[in-house]
Amino acid sequence: MQTKQGGTPVGDLNLKKYFLAKNLKKDIPSGLVVFLVALPLCLGIALASGAPLFSGLLAGIVGGIVVGTLSGSQLSVAGPAAGLTVIVLNSIHKLGSFEAFLLCIMIAGAMQIILGLVKAGTIANYFPSSVIEGMLAAIGIILIMKQFPHAVGYDKDFEGDEDFSQMDTENTFSGILYALRKINYGAVVIAAVSLAIMVYWPKVKKLAVIPAPLLVVVVGTTLAAVFAGTGFALLDKQFVQIPVVNNTDEFFGLFKSPNFEGIKNKEVWIVAATIAIVASLETLLSLEAVDKIDPIKRISPTNRELIAQGAGNLVSGFLGGLPMTAVIVRSSANVGAGARTKMSAIFHGFLLLICLLAIPTLLNKIPLSCLAAILLTVGYKLARVSLFKHVWHKGLDQFIPFVVTILAVVFTDLLIGVGIGMLVGVFYILRTNMRNPYFYHISSRGGKDTITIKLAEEVSFLNKAAIQVTLTGLPTGTDVVIDGSNSRYIDPDVLEIINNYRHNAYTKGIVVQLKDIKERYDVPPLKDMVYKPETTAQPIETVEQTIN
Repeated sequence: MQTKQGGTPVGDLNLKKYFLAKNLKKDIPSGLVVFLVALPLCLGIALASGAPLFSGLLAGIVGGIVVGTLSGSQLSVAGPAAGLTVIVLNSIHKLGSFEAFLLCIMIAGAMQIILGLVKAGTIANYFPSSVIEGMLAAIGIILIMKQFPHAVGYDKDFEGDEDFSQMDTENTFSGILYALRKINYGAVVIAAVSLAIMVYWPKVKKLAVIPAPLLVVVVGTTLAAVFAGTGFALLDKQFVQIPVVNNTDEFFGLFKSPNFEGIKNKEVWIVAATIAIVASLETLLSLEAVDKIDPIKRISPTNRELIAQGAGNLVSGFLGGLPMTAVIVRSSANVGAGARTKMSAIFHGFLLLICLLAIPTLLNKIPLSCLAAILLTVGYKLARVSLFKHVWHKGLDQFIPFVVTILAVVFTDLLIGVGIGMLVGVFYILRTNMRNPYFYHISSRGGKDTITIKLAEEVSFLNKAAIQVTLTGLPTGTDVVIDGSNSRYIDPDVLEIINNYRHNAYTKGIVVQLKDIKERYDVPPLKDMVYKPETTAQPIETVEQTIN
Protein backbone atom coordinates (compact mmCIF):
# COMPACT_ATOMS: atom_id res chain seq x y z
CA MET A 1 0.00 0.00 0.00
CA GLN A 2 1.30 3.44 -0.87
CA THR A 3 2.05 5.79 2.01
CA LYS A 4 2.31 9.52 2.38
CA GLN A 5 5.29 11.11 4.03
CA GLY A 6 5.03 10.26 7.71
CA GLY A 7 3.74 6.73 7.10
CA THR A 8 -0.03 7.31 6.73
CA PRO A 9 -1.49 4.90 4.16
CA VAL A 10 -2.85 6.74 1.14
CA GLY A 11 -5.60 4.14 0.84
CA ASP A 12 -6.77 4.86 4.41
CA LEU A 13 -6.87 8.59 3.70
CA ASN A 14 -8.93 8.05 0.58
CA LEU A 15 -11.28 5.74 2.49
CA LYS A 16 -11.77 8.32 5.25
CA LYS A 17 -12.48 11.04 2.68
CA TYR A 18 -14.95 8.75 0.95
CA PHE A 19 -16.90 8.00 4.13
CA LEU A 20 -16.74 11.64 5.26
CA ALA A 21 -18.20 12.81 1.94
CA LYS A 22 -20.78 10.01 1.97
CA ASN A 23 -21.90 10.87 5.51
CA LEU A 24 -22.04 14.60 4.85
CA LYS A 25 -24.50 13.99 2.02
CA LYS A 26 -26.88 12.70 4.68
CA ASP A 27 -25.79 14.81 7.65
CA ILE A 28 -26.23 18.24 6.03
CA PRO A 29 -29.87 17.69 4.95
CA SER A 30 -30.56 16.08 8.34
CA GLY A 31 -29.06 19.07 10.12
CA LEU A 32 -31.40 21.30 8.14
CA VAL A 33 -34.41 19.23 9.23
CA VAL A 34 -33.32 19.35 12.88
CA PHE A 35 -32.84 23.12 12.58
CA LEU A 36 -36.41 23.55 11.32
CA VAL A 37 -37.74 21.37 14.15
CA ALA A 38 -35.57 22.99 16.82
CA LEU A 39 -36.31 26.60 15.88
CA PRO A 40 -39.91 26.82 17.16
CA LEU A 41 -39.19 24.45 20.06
CA CYS A 42 -36.34 26.63 21.38
CA LEU A 43 -38.54 29.72 21.21
CA GLY A 44 -41.63 28.01 22.68
CA ILE A 45 -39.75 26.50 25.62
CA ALA A 46 -38.11 29.85 26.43
CA LEU A 47 -41.50 31.55 26.33
CA ALA A 48 -43.07 28.92 28.61
CA SER A 49 -40.11 29.14 31.01
CA GLY A 50 -40.58 32.86 31.56
CA ALA A 51 -37.11 33.47 30.13
CA PRO A 52 -35.96 35.73 27.25
CA LEU A 53 -36.61 34.19 23.82
CA PHE A 54 -32.93 34.60 22.99
CA SER A 55 -32.00 32.28 25.87
CA GLY A 56 -33.85 29.39 24.20
CA LEU A 57 -32.09 29.93 20.88
CA LEU A 58 -28.75 30.26 22.65
CA ALA A 59 -29.27 26.93 24.42
CA GLY A 60 -30.05 25.35 21.04
CA ILE A 61 -26.88 26.82 19.51
CA VAL A 62 -24.69 25.65 22.40
CA GLY A 63 -26.42 22.27 22.43
CA GLY A 64 -25.65 21.79 18.76
CA ILE A 65 -22.09 23.11 18.58
CA VAL A 66 -20.58 22.52 22.05
CA VAL A 67 -22.42 19.38 23.16
CA GLY A 68 -22.45 17.99 19.62
CA THR A 69 -18.67 18.34 19.42
CA LEU A 70 -17.92 16.80 22.84
CA SER A 71 -20.57 14.06 22.79
CA GLY A 72 -19.79 10.49 21.84
CA SER A 73 -23.30 9.98 20.48
CA GLN A 74 -23.60 10.21 16.73
CA LEU A 75 -27.32 10.96 16.49
CA SER A 76 -28.40 12.60 19.75
CA VAL A 77 -29.29 16.31 19.66
CA ALA A 78 -29.15 18.57 22.72
CA GLY A 79 -31.13 21.70 23.44
CA PRO A 80 -33.63 23.27 25.85
CA ALA A 81 -36.07 20.65 27.11
CA ALA A 82 -39.79 20.92 27.81
CA GLY A 83 -39.32 18.79 30.93
CA LEU A 84 -37.40 21.62 32.59
CA THR A 85 -39.88 24.45 31.88
CA VAL A 86 -41.69 24.27 35.23
CA ILE A 87 -38.39 24.06 37.12
CA VAL A 88 -37.02 27.07 35.22
CA LEU A 89 -40.20 29.12 35.64
CA ASN A 90 -40.48 28.47 39.39
CA SER A 91 -36.75 28.92 39.98
CA ILE A 92 -36.58 32.31 38.27
CA HIS A 93 -39.51 33.46 40.40
CA LYS A 94 -38.01 32.02 43.61
CA LEU A 95 -34.52 33.47 43.05
CA GLY A 96 -35.83 36.84 41.94
CA SER A 97 -33.93 37.22 38.67
CA PHE A 98 -32.90 35.41 35.53
CA GLU A 99 -29.24 36.28 36.23
CA ALA A 100 -29.37 34.43 39.57
CA PHE A 101 -30.85 31.44 37.79
CA LEU A 102 -27.99 31.41 35.26
CA LEU A 103 -25.60 30.67 38.12
CA CYS A 104 -27.70 27.58 38.94
CA ILE A 105 -27.25 26.35 35.36
CA MET A 106 -23.47 26.69 35.61
CA ILE A 107 -23.34 24.84 38.93
CA ALA A 108 -25.63 22.13 37.52
CA GLY A 109 -23.26 21.77 34.56
CA ALA A 110 -20.32 21.28 36.93
CA MET A 111 -22.33 18.64 38.83
CA GLN A 112 -23.07 16.78 35.59
CA ILE A 113 -19.37 16.72 34.71
CA ILE A 114 -18.67 15.19 38.12
CA LEU A 115 -21.44 12.62 37.57
CA GLY A 116 -19.82 11.66 34.29
CA LEU A 117 -16.37 11.35 35.84
CA VAL A 118 -17.66 9.03 38.60
CA LYS A 119 -19.36 6.84 35.92
CA ALA A 120 -22.92 7.61 37.02
CA GLY A 121 -24.04 7.24 33.40
CA THR A 122 -23.94 3.45 33.69
CA ILE A 123 -27.42 3.60 35.22
CA ALA A 124 -28.71 3.84 31.64
CA ASN A 125 -27.74 0.19 31.11
CA TYR A 126 -30.54 -0.89 33.44
CA PHE A 127 -33.52 0.78 31.74
CA PRO A 128 -35.84 -2.05 30.55
CA SER A 129 -36.13 -2.22 26.78
CA SER A 130 -39.94 -2.29 26.90
CA VAL A 131 -39.99 0.98 28.87
CA ILE A 132 -37.70 2.76 26.41
CA GLU A 133 -39.81 1.58 23.47
CA GLY A 134 -42.92 2.74 25.34
CA MET A 135 -41.36 6.15 25.91
CA LEU A 136 -40.61 6.50 22.19
CA ALA A 137 -44.16 5.57 21.22
CA ALA A 138 -45.57 7.94 23.86
CA ILE A 139 -43.48 10.84 22.54
CA GLY A 140 -44.83 10.07 19.07
CA ILE A 141 -48.43 10.12 20.31
CA ILE A 142 -47.80 13.34 22.25
CA LEU A 143 -46.30 14.99 19.16
CA ILE A 144 -49.36 14.12 17.10
CA MET A 145 -51.81 15.39 19.74
CA LYS A 146 -49.81 18.50 20.66
CA GLN A 147 -49.05 19.55 17.07
CA PHE A 148 -52.62 19.14 15.82
CA PRO A 149 -53.73 22.51 17.31
CA HIS A 150 -50.75 24.26 15.70
CA ALA A 151 -51.58 22.59 12.39
CA VAL A 152 -55.10 24.06 12.42
CA GLY A 153 -53.97 27.50 13.57
CA TYR A 154 -54.58 27.36 17.34
CA ASP A 155 -51.30 28.34 19.00
CA LYS A 156 -52.26 29.13 22.59
CA ASP A 157 -50.13 26.31 24.04
CA PHE A 158 -46.40 26.80 23.60
CA GLU A 159 -44.37 24.80 21.07
CA GLY A 160 -42.58 21.87 22.66
CA ASP A 161 -45.03 21.27 25.53
CA GLU A 162 -45.11 17.55 26.40
CA ASP A 163 -47.17 17.55 29.63
CA PHE A 164 -50.81 16.45 29.73
CA SER A 165 -51.78 19.41 31.94
CA GLN A 166 -50.92 22.53 29.96
CA MET A 167 -49.80 25.90 31.29
CA ASP A 168 -52.74 27.56 29.48
CA THR A 169 -55.10 25.77 31.97
CA GLU A 170 -56.16 23.27 29.27
CA ASN A 171 -55.04 19.65 28.94
CA THR A 172 -54.02 17.75 25.82
CA PHE A 173 -57.56 16.56 24.99
CA SER A 174 -59.38 19.79 25.80
CA GLY A 175 -56.76 21.70 23.80
CA ILE A 176 -57.58 19.60 20.73
CA LEU A 177 -61.33 20.10 21.20
CA TYR A 178 -60.89 23.84 21.65
CA ALA A 179 -58.63 23.99 18.57
CA LEU A 180 -61.45 22.48 16.49
CA ARG A 181 -63.60 25.50 17.40
CA LYS A 182 -60.83 27.98 16.52
CA ILE A 183 -59.73 26.64 13.14
CA ASN A 184 -57.85 28.97 10.79
CA TYR A 185 -58.45 27.55 7.32
CA GLY A 186 -55.30 29.12 5.93
CA ALA A 187 -53.26 27.18 8.50
CA VAL A 188 -55.21 24.00 7.67
CA VAL A 189 -54.44 24.32 3.95
CA ILE A 190 -50.75 24.95 4.65
CA ALA A 191 -50.57 21.97 7.03
CA ALA A 192 -52.41 19.67 4.59
CA VAL A 193 -50.15 20.59 1.67
CA SER A 194 -47.09 20.25 3.90
CA LEU A 195 -48.16 16.78 5.07
CA ALA A 196 -48.69 15.68 1.47
CA ILE A 197 -45.18 16.86 0.59
CA MET A 198 -43.68 15.07 3.63
CA VAL A 199 -45.40 11.80 2.66
CA TYR A 200 -45.09 11.72 -1.13
CA TRP A 201 -42.05 13.83 -2.04
CA PRO A 202 -39.42 11.36 -0.66
CA LYS A 203 -41.00 8.54 -2.72
CA VAL A 204 -39.87 10.19 -5.98
CA LYS A 205 -36.16 9.40 -6.04
CA LYS A 206 -35.22 12.00 -8.64
CA LEU A 207 -36.90 14.74 -6.59
CA ALA A 208 -35.77 13.51 -3.16
CA VAL A 209 -32.42 15.30 -3.61
CA ILE A 210 -34.24 18.35 -2.19
CA PRO A 211 -35.19 17.54 1.44
CA ALA A 212 -38.96 17.41 1.91
CA PRO A 213 -38.88 19.61 5.06
CA LEU A 214 -37.05 22.37 3.16
CA LEU A 215 -39.68 22.26 0.42
CA VAL A 216 -42.39 22.32 3.11
CA VAL A 217 -40.97 25.56 4.54
CA VAL A 218 -40.70 27.18 1.08
CA VAL A 219 -44.22 26.18 0.07
CA GLY A 220 -45.70 27.05 3.47
CA THR A 221 -44.07 30.49 3.50
CA THR A 222 -45.26 31.14 -0.07
CA LEU A 223 -48.84 30.12 0.71
CA ALA A 224 -48.86 32.32 3.82
CA ALA A 225 -47.78 35.26 1.67
CA VAL A 226 -50.49 34.48 -0.91
CA PHE A 227 -53.16 34.24 1.82
CA ALA A 228 -52.25 37.66 3.25
CA GLY A 229 -55.18 40.06 3.01
CA THR A 230 -57.69 37.27 2.33
CA GLY A 231 -60.01 35.26 4.53
CA PHE A 232 -57.26 32.66 4.82
CA ALA A 233 -54.71 35.11 6.24
CA LEU A 234 -52.62 33.95 9.24
CA LEU A 235 -52.29 35.93 12.46
CA ASP A 236 -48.92 37.20 13.68
CA LYS A 237 -48.80 34.62 16.46
CA GLN A 238 -49.10 31.84 13.85
CA PHE A 239 -45.59 32.52 12.56
CA VAL A 240 -42.13 31.88 13.97
CA GLN A 241 -41.11 34.82 16.15
CA ILE A 242 -37.33 35.28 16.45
CA PRO A 243 -35.96 38.42 18.17
CA VAL A 244 -34.78 40.83 15.47
CA VAL A 245 -31.59 42.83 16.14
CA ASN A 246 -30.69 45.85 14.06
CA ASN A 247 -27.05 46.31 15.03
CA THR A 248 -24.13 44.80 16.93
CA ASP A 249 -24.93 46.61 20.17
CA GLU A 250 -28.47 45.22 20.20
CA PHE A 251 -27.15 41.73 19.53
CA PHE A 252 -24.64 41.73 22.40
CA GLY A 253 -27.30 43.31 24.60
CA LEU A 254 -29.27 40.05 24.34
CA PHE A 255 -26.60 38.17 26.34
CA LYS A 256 -27.02 37.94 30.11
CA SER A 257 -24.33 37.28 32.73
CA PRO A 258 -24.76 35.07 35.82
CA ASN A 259 -24.97 36.78 39.19
CA PHE A 260 -22.07 35.13 40.99
CA GLU A 261 -22.98 36.86 44.25
CA GLY A 262 -25.58 34.14 44.80
CA ILE A 263 -22.92 31.43 45.21
CA LYS A 264 -23.55 31.39 48.99
CA ASN A 265 -27.32 31.16 48.61
CA LYS A 266 -28.61 27.71 49.66
CA GLU A 267 -31.55 27.98 47.25
CA VAL A 268 -29.15 28.36 44.32
CA TRP A 269 -27.51 25.05 45.15
CA ILE A 270 -30.85 23.28 45.63
CA VAL A 271 -32.07 24.48 42.22
CA ALA A 272 -28.73 23.52 40.64
CA ALA A 273 -28.89 19.99 42.07
CA THR A 274 -32.49 19.62 40.85
CA ILE A 275 -31.54 20.69 37.33
CA ALA A 276 -28.48 18.41 37.31
CA ILE A 277 -30.51 15.34 38.35
CA VAL A 278 -33.52 15.93 36.09
CA ALA A 279 -31.40 16.95 33.08
CA SER A 280 -29.12 13.94 33.52
CA LEU A 281 -32.03 11.49 33.74
CA GLU A 282 -33.72 12.97 30.65
CA THR A 283 -30.40 12.84 28.81
CA LEU A 284 -29.78 9.19 29.66
CA LEU A 285 -33.33 8.20 28.72
CA SER A 286 -33.10 10.06 25.41
CA LEU A 287 -29.69 8.57 24.67
CA GLU A 288 -30.96 5.04 25.28
CA ALA A 289 -33.99 5.72 23.09
CA VAL A 290 -31.92 7.15 20.23
CA ASP A 291 -29.57 4.15 20.29
CA LYS A 292 -32.66 1.93 19.88
CA ILE A 293 -33.73 3.67 16.66
CA ASP A 294 -30.21 4.09 15.27
CA PRO A 295 -30.18 2.07 12.01
CA ILE A 296 -26.51 1.18 12.59
CA LYS A 297 -27.21 0.16 16.23
CA ARG A 298 -24.30 2.06 17.77
CA ILE A 299 -23.98 2.35 21.55
CA SER A 300 -23.38 5.85 22.90
CA PRO A 301 -20.97 6.35 25.85
CA THR A 302 -23.25 7.55 28.64
CA ASN A 303 -20.58 8.93 30.96
CA ARG A 304 -19.05 10.97 28.16
CA GLU A 305 -22.53 12.29 27.36
CA LEU A 306 -22.98 13.54 30.93
CA ILE A 307 -19.64 15.35 30.68
CA ALA A 308 -20.63 16.87 27.32
CA GLN A 309 -24.01 17.98 28.69
CA GLY A 310 -22.31 19.46 31.75
CA ALA A 311 -19.91 21.43 29.57
CA GLY A 312 -22.84 22.62 27.48
CA ASN A 313 -24.74 23.84 30.54
CA LEU A 314 -21.62 25.61 31.84
CA VAL A 315 -21.31 27.51 28.56
CA SER A 316 -25.05 28.12 28.20
CA GLY A 317 -25.37 29.46 31.75
CA PHE A 318 -22.33 31.71 31.33
CA LEU A 319 -23.68 33.24 28.09
CA GLY A 320 -27.28 33.59 29.25
CA GLY A 321 -28.94 30.47 27.81
CA LEU A 322 -31.42 27.97 29.23
CA PRO A 323 -30.41 24.60 30.71
CA MET A 324 -30.34 21.76 28.20
CA THR A 325 -30.60 18.01 27.88
CA ALA A 326 -30.44 15.47 25.08
CA VAL A 327 -33.93 15.75 23.61
CA ILE A 328 -35.80 12.89 22.00
CA VAL A 329 -37.96 14.93 19.59
CA ARG A 330 -35.04 16.61 17.84
CA SER A 331 -32.97 13.42 18.02
CA SER A 332 -35.80 11.38 16.48
CA ALA A 333 -36.17 13.93 13.69
CA ASN A 334 -32.43 13.63 13.15
CA VAL A 335 -32.61 9.83 12.85
CA GLY A 336 -35.69 9.99 10.64
CA ALA A 337 -33.97 12.44 8.29
CA GLY A 338 -31.18 9.92 7.72
CA ALA A 339 -28.31 11.40 9.75
CA ARG A 340 -25.19 9.28 10.10
CA THR A 341 -22.83 11.23 12.37
CA LYS A 342 -22.85 14.05 14.91
CA MET A 343 -21.99 16.53 12.14
CA SER A 344 -25.75 16.82 11.68
CA ALA A 345 -26.27 18.12 15.24
CA ILE A 346 -23.28 20.46 14.94
CA PHE A 347 -24.54 21.78 11.60
CA HIS A 348 -27.99 22.50 13.07
CA GLY A 349 -26.30 24.55 15.81
CA PHE A 350 -24.44 26.64 13.26
CA LEU A 351 -27.64 27.12 11.27
CA LEU A 352 -29.39 28.48 14.37
CA LEU A 353 -26.49 30.90 14.92
CA ILE A 354 -26.29 32.06 11.30
CA CYS A 355 -30.03 32.57 10.95
CA LEU A 356 -30.21 34.46 14.24
CA LEU A 357 -27.51 36.84 13.01
CA ALA A 358 -28.34 37.11 9.33
CA ILE A 359 -31.98 36.37 8.41
CA PRO A 360 -34.31 36.58 11.44
CA THR A 361 -36.85 38.64 9.45
CA LEU A 362 -37.06 35.95 6.77
CA LEU A 363 -37.45 33.18 9.35
CA ASN A 364 -40.31 35.08 10.97
CA LYS A 365 -42.32 34.51 7.78
CA ILE A 366 -42.39 30.73 8.35
CA PRO A 367 -45.87 29.54 9.45
CA LEU A 368 -45.99 27.30 12.54
CA SER A 369 -48.53 25.09 10.75
CA CYS A 370 -45.98 23.88 8.19
CA LEU A 371 -43.48 23.14 10.96
CA ALA A 372 -46.27 21.27 12.77
CA ALA A 373 -46.62 19.05 9.68
CA ILE A 374 -42.94 18.08 9.95
CA LEU A 375 -43.38 17.16 13.63
CA LEU A 376 -46.57 15.22 12.88
CA THR A 377 -44.63 12.95 10.53
CA VAL A 378 -41.93 12.50 13.19
CA GLY A 379 -44.64 11.54 15.68
CA TYR A 380 -46.18 9.01 13.29
CA LYS A 381 -42.81 7.31 12.73
CA LEU A 382 -42.27 6.99 16.50
CA ALA A 383 -45.75 5.61 17.21
CA ARG A 384 -46.18 3.48 14.10
CA VAL A 385 -48.52 0.49 14.32
CA SER A 386 -45.72 -1.95 13.48
CA LEU A 387 -43.97 -1.04 16.76
CA PHE A 388 -47.03 -2.15 18.76
CA LYS A 389 -47.16 -5.43 16.81
CA HIS A 390 -43.44 -5.98 17.36
CA VAL A 391 -43.70 -5.57 21.14
CA TRP A 392 -46.91 -7.65 21.31
CA HIS A 393 -45.10 -10.61 19.75
CA LYS A 394 -42.48 -10.42 22.50
CA GLY A 395 -45.07 -11.47 25.10
CA LEU A 396 -47.17 -9.87 27.82
CA ASP A 397 -44.18 -9.39 30.14
CA GLN A 398 -42.85 -6.92 27.54
CA PHE A 399 -46.14 -5.57 26.18
CA ILE A 400 -47.73 -4.58 29.51
CA PRO A 401 -44.81 -2.39 30.70
CA PHE A 402 -44.71 -0.94 27.15
CA VAL A 403 -48.39 0.08 27.24
CA VAL A 404 -48.26 1.29 30.85
CA THR A 405 -45.29 3.52 29.98
CA ILE A 406 -47.17 4.98 27.01
CA LEU A 407 -50.27 5.79 29.08
CA ALA A 408 -48.25 7.15 32.00
CA VAL A 409 -46.10 9.42 29.82
CA VAL A 410 -49.10 10.70 27.83
CA PHE A 411 -51.18 11.47 30.94
CA THR A 412 -48.38 12.86 33.16
CA ASP A 413 -44.96 13.87 31.87
CA LEU A 414 -41.80 12.17 30.63
CA LEU A 415 -39.99 11.47 33.90
CA ILE A 416 -43.06 10.51 35.96
CA GLY A 417 -44.34 8.33 33.14
CA VAL A 418 -41.04 6.55 32.67
CA GLY A 419 -40.81 6.09 36.45
CA ILE A 420 -44.20 4.35 36.49
CA GLY A 421 -43.20 2.24 33.49
CA MET A 422 -39.95 1.31 35.24
CA LEU A 423 -41.83 0.03 38.29
CA VAL A 424 -44.06 -2.18 36.14
CA GLY A 425 -41.10 -3.31 34.02
CA VAL A 426 -39.03 -4.22 37.07
CA PHE A 427 -42.02 -6.11 38.52
CA TYR A 428 -42.17 -8.33 35.43
CA ILE A 429 -38.41 -8.81 35.44
CA LEU A 430 -38.50 -9.92 39.09
CA ARG A 431 -41.56 -12.08 38.44
CA THR A 432 -39.84 -13.90 35.59
CA ASN A 433 -36.62 -14.20 37.59
CA MET A 434 -38.45 -15.67 40.57
CA ARG A 435 -40.26 -18.21 38.42
CA ASN A 436 -37.16 -19.72 36.85
CA PRO A 437 -34.56 -20.41 39.54
CA TYR A 438 -34.35 -24.15 38.84
CA PHE A 439 -35.70 -27.15 36.92
CA TYR A 440 -37.54 -30.05 38.51
CA HIS A 441 -37.12 -33.67 37.35
CA ILE A 442 -38.80 -36.78 38.82
CA SER A 443 -37.59 -40.31 38.16
CA SER A 444 -38.51 -43.68 39.72
CA ARG A 445 -36.19 -46.56 40.54
CA GLY A 446 -37.08 -49.63 42.60
CA GLY A 447 -40.42 -48.18 43.58
CA LYS A 448 -38.86 -45.05 45.09
CA ASP A 449 -39.04 -41.56 43.61
CA THR A 450 -35.92 -39.46 43.12
CA ILE A 451 -36.43 -35.72 42.67
CA THR A 452 -33.62 -33.78 40.99
CA ILE A 453 -33.65 -30.02 41.39
CA LYS A 454 -31.20 -28.44 38.94
CA LEU A 455 -30.41 -24.87 39.95
CA ALA A 456 -30.13 -22.09 37.36
CA GLU A 457 -26.96 -20.23 36.40
CA GLU A 458 -27.78 -17.33 38.70
CA VAL A 459 -29.76 -17.97 41.91
CA SER A 460 -30.34 -14.67 43.67
CA PHE A 461 -32.05 -13.52 46.86
CA LEU A 462 -35.19 -13.00 44.74
CA ASN A 463 -35.43 -16.78 44.28
CA LYS A 464 -35.33 -17.46 48.03
CA ALA A 465 -39.10 -17.64 48.60
CA ALA A 466 -39.79 -19.88 45.58
CA ILE A 467 -37.07 -22.38 46.57
CA GLN A 468 -38.21 -22.39 50.21
CA VAL A 469 -41.82 -23.18 49.22
CA THR A 470 -40.75 -25.94 46.81
CA LEU A 471 -38.45 -27.69 49.30
CA THR A 472 -41.06 -27.52 52.06
CA GLY A 473 -43.64 -29.12 49.78
CA LEU A 474 -41.56 -32.12 48.66
CA PRO A 475 -43.26 -35.46 49.52
CA THR A 476 -41.96 -37.62 52.37
CA GLY A 477 -39.97 -40.77 51.71
CA THR A 478 -38.24 -39.54 48.56
CA ASP A 479 -34.62 -38.99 47.59
CA VAL A 480 -33.73 -35.41 46.67
CA VAL A 481 -30.74 -34.32 44.58
CA ILE A 482 -30.03 -30.58 44.56
CA ASP A 483 -27.71 -30.00 41.58
CA GLY A 484 -25.62 -26.82 41.40
CA SER A 485 -23.34 -27.89 38.55
CA ASN A 486 -24.67 -25.13 36.24
CA SER A 487 -24.62 -22.39 38.88
CA ARG A 488 -22.07 -19.61 38.74
CA TYR A 489 -23.62 -17.88 41.74
CA ILE A 490 -25.95 -18.90 44.56
CA ASP A 491 -27.01 -16.28 47.08
CA PRO A 492 -25.90 -16.96 50.72
CA ASP A 493 -29.54 -16.87 51.91
CA VAL A 494 -30.44 -19.57 49.39
CA LEU A 495 -27.43 -21.65 50.46
CA GLU A 496 -28.60 -21.39 54.06
CA ILE A 497 -32.08 -22.62 53.09
CA ILE A 498 -30.60 -25.58 51.19
CA ASN A 499 -28.27 -26.58 54.03
CA ASN A 500 -30.99 -26.23 56.67
CA TYR A 501 -33.30 -28.39 54.55
CA ARG A 502 -30.64 -31.09 54.17
CA HIS A 503 -30.13 -31.25 57.95
CA ASN A 504 -33.83 -31.40 58.79
CA ALA A 505 -35.18 -33.51 55.89
CA TYR A 506 -34.45 -36.84 57.65
CA THR A 507 -37.41 -36.15 59.95
CA LYS A 508 -39.62 -36.68 56.87
CA GLY A 509 -37.71 -39.71 55.68
CA ILE A 510 -36.09 -37.67 52.91
CA VAL A 511 -32.48 -38.27 51.91
CA VAL A 512 -30.85 -35.12 50.44
CA GLN A 513 -27.76 -35.15 48.25
CA LEU A 514 -26.00 -31.90 47.26
CA LYS A 515 -24.21 -32.05 43.92
CA ASP A 516 -21.54 -29.47 42.99
CA ILE A 517 -22.74 -26.88 45.49
CA LYS A 518 -19.95 -24.84 47.07
CA GLU A 519 -19.89 -23.50 50.60
CA ARG A 520 -19.78 -19.94 49.23
CA TYR A 521 -19.85 -18.10 45.89
CA ASP A 522 -18.16 -14.88 44.91
CA VAL A 523 -20.53 -12.27 43.49
CA PRO A 524 -20.11 -12.12 39.66
CA PRO A 525 -19.51 -8.76 37.95
CA LEU A 526 -22.67 -6.65 37.88
CA LYS A 527 -22.65 -6.51 34.08
CA ASP A 528 -22.94 -10.32 34.03
CA MET A 529 -26.04 -10.24 36.25
CA VAL A 530 -28.17 -7.99 34.02
CA TYR A 531 -31.41 -9.81 33.32
CA LYS A 532 -31.80 -10.87 29.68
CA PRO A 533 -35.02 -12.83 29.24
CA GLU A 534 -34.23 -13.79 25.65
CA THR A 535 -31.12 -15.71 26.78
CA THR A 536 -32.70 -17.71 29.63
CA ALA A 537 -31.43 -21.32 29.50
CA GLN A 538 -33.84 -24.01 28.49
CA PRO A 539 -34.32 -27.23 30.53
CA ILE A 540 -31.72 -29.90 29.79
CA GLU A 541 -33.59 -33.02 30.83
CA THR A 542 -36.35 -34.32 28.62
CA VAL A 543 -38.82 -35.12 31.42
CA GLU A 544 -38.90 -31.81 33.29
CA GLN A 545 -41.26 -29.12 34.43
CA THR A 546 -40.44 -25.58 35.47
CA ILE A 547 -41.53 -24.79 39.00
CA ASN A 548 -43.55 -21.57 39.23
